[in-house]
Amino acid sequence: MNLKDLKGKRITVMGLGLHGGGIGTARFLAKAGAKVLVTDIKKREDLKKSLKALKGLQIKYVLGAHRIEDFENCDLVLKSPAVPNTSKHLEEARRNNIPVETDVGLFFKLCEGLCKNLIGITGTKGKSTTSTLAYEILKKKYRDVILAGNIGISVLEKFSQIKKNTLVVLELSSWQLEGLKKHRISPHISVVLNVSPDHLNRHKDMGDYIEAKKLIFTSQISQDTLILNYDNVFTRSFAREAQGEVFFFTHSAGVIGDRYKTGAYVKESAILFGQEEICSLSDIKIPGWHNVSNILAAVTLGTLYGVPARSIKKTIKNFKGLKGRLEFIKEINGVKFYNDTTATTPEAAFAALASFPLNLYKKRIVLIAGGADKNLEFTPLAKEMIEKVKALILLAGSASGKLEKIVEGKLPIEKAKSMQEAVQKAVLKATIDDIVLLTPACASFGMFKHEFDRGEQFVEAVRHLKSNI
Repeated sequence: MNLKDLKGKRITVMGLGLHGGGIGTARFLAKAGAKVLVTDIKKREDLKKSLKALKGLQIKYVLGAHRIEDFENCDLVLKSPAVPNTSKHLEEARRNNIPVETDVGLFFKLCEGLCKNLIGITGTKGKSTTSTLAYEILKKKYRDVILAGNIGISVLEKFSQIKKNTLVVLELSSWQLEGLKKHRISPHISVVLNVSPDHLNRHKDMGDYIEAKKLIFTSQISQDTLILNYDNVFTRSFAREAQGEVFFFTHSAGVIGDRYKTGAYVKESAILFGQEEICSLSDIKIPGWHNVSNILAAVTLGTLYGVPARSIKKTIKNFKGLKGRLEFIKEINGVKFYNDTTATTPEAAFAALASFPLNLYKKRIVLIAGGADKNLEFTPLAKEMIEKVKALILLAGSASGKLEKIVEGKLPIEKAKSMQEAVQKAVLKATIDDIVLLTPACASFGMFKHEFDRGEQFVEAVRHLKSNI
């Protein structure tokens, strides 16, 4: 497939959204000369910002609902990754022999033969942090590096910038990876950070979720490379199915053996690759052992691409993390506030709590959590909470009751109908040297537009606090 094939085609874009991916897709197709119709169940008022970004382009809109006829009278349906494959509208398109694509699937088809440096990064958590850090590391040696994907930048919007030697770093979710299945395409360099239960409200079970993650490497060939986390039981097992060269990164030196190659690893208080020290753990500015794993993955990738150790070290020392990921907001009268809104699973919230050592933070964390259910298990998180959490402020949502039931009677619980109320209640529970931590362990829909809206409301509420704690 090439760009000319899109000209004049009637394409229904299903899902404009608020994060930027749908905007980039619609813009790309319109500029390619396609006859674009965008349909979204959200109303025009809710999509105001997205629609403004597309102003002036020849695009038709059907908002507030999806119409069956828009999936019958077109040449191609391009769906948002968030739309389930079981949607009745997509089934109608298939009944009419209309192809259903995703932006990632279309991008990979367009890139065939054009670019040999597609780098895919996936994992249940840590994708954005690792992808961004890897991008920053690669830029130290290469001029032509692009970052796109699940990070909020449509891969299609970056297509015009790609040349033969461009390095393309793609953050890929399980939903996006599903778009590669029918094409039997995988990135040339693939990284799997970790796998733990998530999106089980969308995937039929854990096995289905794991199979979606595997798509990042199942169509690789012998010349390709797969970078895996040795410390995660699921990703460690993926090596047996790899067609290309496998590198493991790990927190434990000397555990890999001779069958596979060792990437970056931790030895004593440093990160090494081979016998070369890349950086000290004290150089890392973002908290948590889970972030050390993310850095190990990025170091492995950068080293394989020949980036000098001194350049990698400098990048790590300057890297302060991303918004909404254990992001330090401010300190008021000895109480520190952290925004970890992207912790949408119990495992991610557990990692956030584990970032604060028990000997320093036993019963010193006021936790804001709760939200929409994704059919996940909260028991291990609850045990960590009982040790470290001074008080729990629960946001409204279908999962909040599950969490409350597990910890009820074991720590103080209050409920909040808004983020402002949650922050105000947290402040009343906090004293000097405490932490107020937003790490929801749940999805955001219901109270908020999306997880970043949730984080932004938390930050706004904190910034408006008076210094009277």
